[in-house]
Amino acid sequence: MTTRNTTDLTLAAVDLGATSGRVILGGVASGVLQMKHVARFPNVPQHLSEDLHWNIQSLFAAVSDGLRDAIGMSPNLTSIGIDSWAVDYGLLLDGALLGIPHHYRDGRNLRGVELVHERVAPDELYARNGLQHLDFNTVFQFAVESESGFLHLADSALLIPDLIAFWLTGQMRTELTNASTTGLLSINDGGWDVVLMERLGLPSDMLPELVSPGERIGELSAPVTQRLGAADPIQVTAVGSHDTASAVVAVPMEGQNCAYISSGTWSLVGLEIDEPVVTEEARLANFTNEGGVDGTIRFLKNVSGLWLLSESMRQWEHDATDAQRSSDLETLLAEAAAIEAPVAVFDPSDNRFTPPGDMPTRIRDWCIEHGVEPPHSRAEVVRSILESLAGAYAETIATAEQLTGRIVETVHIVGGGSQNTLLCQLTANRSGRRVLAGPVEATAIGNLLIQARAAGQVDPTSRLDDLRQVVKNSFPVTAYLPD
Repeated sequence: MTTRNTTDLTLAAVDLGATSGRVILGGVASGVLQMKHVARFPNVPQHLSEDLHWNIQSLFAAVSDGLRDAIGMSPNLTSIGIDSWAVDYGLLLDGALLGIPHHYRDGRNLRGVELVHERVAPDELYARNGLQHLDFNTVFQFAVESESGFLHLADSALLIPDLIAFWLTGQMRTELTNASTTGLLSINDGGWDVVLMERLGLPSDMLPELVSPGERIGELSAPVTQRLGAADPIQVTAVGSHDTASAVVAVPMEGQNCAYISSGTWSLVGLEIDEPVVTEEARLANFTNEGGVDGTIRFLKNVSGLWLLSESMRQWEHDATDAQRSSDLETLLAEAAAIEAPVAVFDPSDNRFTPPGDMPTRIRDWCIEHGVEPPHSRAEVVRSILESLAGAYAETIATAEQLTGRIVETVHIVGGGSQNTLLCQLTANRSGRRVLAGPVEATAIGNLLIQARAAGQVDPTSRLDDLRQVVKNSFPVTAYLPD
């Protein structure tokens, strides 16, 4: 992926997704970002009794191994940046982890919604935090922890990337873009909403001070420096630690007439704006106002993503005979693209599709309940999923236009979904707009660019437009026009 010597790649991005993680070296020279993949590892949740958890110790061990390899390849490494999925956290007492972090798909969250809404009505909550209602937002998870008494055993709470940074540096910080997904950050002044936490009976002093992307979190502690084989301590730099915040940095947008879709396990569909939109119309449309890099607002909606496809493949693999296991996703996508007859279009945001499980059966049941002919073959299921996602994208973009007064002419798809040519073409068809697909590794790219700016590899006064020019210089995009 790079022609430069790895010793010139002095930045490391730790990019943790809901199904896998990676460590990538990078560096910017002459306005071009070059990257080298160092490590990739699975991130597999675990069922413990009735609950779903993250295997955070295994994940940290994989991160450490990846960083050790990165340092071995690039002894001149100067900075590490960490991003991950949002909302989930670890509770600590005197720096020690209490319990195992829950997975946001755990079933306990519905109780949290009840507890919060008993004290703060949904419309007031939206006015305070500007967040789309998602059952797994941190505020709801905290409410469950509080009811059980477990929350009050802790003296601090760290979101996943901040927890990893703490284990590396010994410094507790909360990065701003990820903090904005908790539901505990004030949409008005950008600080922790202490009044809200007190009304909900949540400890208001357990969340660390906030840092912005580009700020220094700390250096690797002496024991970690030694374990990773570094000659000297390496700085850990705050990036857009919510993976979508980093991904949006790497969207090669030009002007305001663009929407983006960060397409992976989830699809994050929205616009980059300067001021939050917290109208009742925005709340009812379930749009969120999350913090972006450089004070921007990510005005977007979470739409189910390639999770539907990966869970379907997992179910078919589980059910298949040895002879059937030769059927892979590439084959199914080709068969799905060849289908000419209409297929079922369902609501991919229905809550029934959130937990792990038999996705094809759930899709069939949804169709039957709504009087829609369900897909029958596996190829039809795949086409149905992609048509439904593309339809949801188009509807979300149209609603975003209405809520903001923007006119969207171009839709950028970044992340893993940008490689799915059928999804990209269907999105162009259903939205009636030009789609530009790429780059694939948008989250890691955005992570590295924020580090590069902090390290002086690009002008420290660079704006997002300047960073996006580096993206355009470095990575091609593929255009899709509506049929």
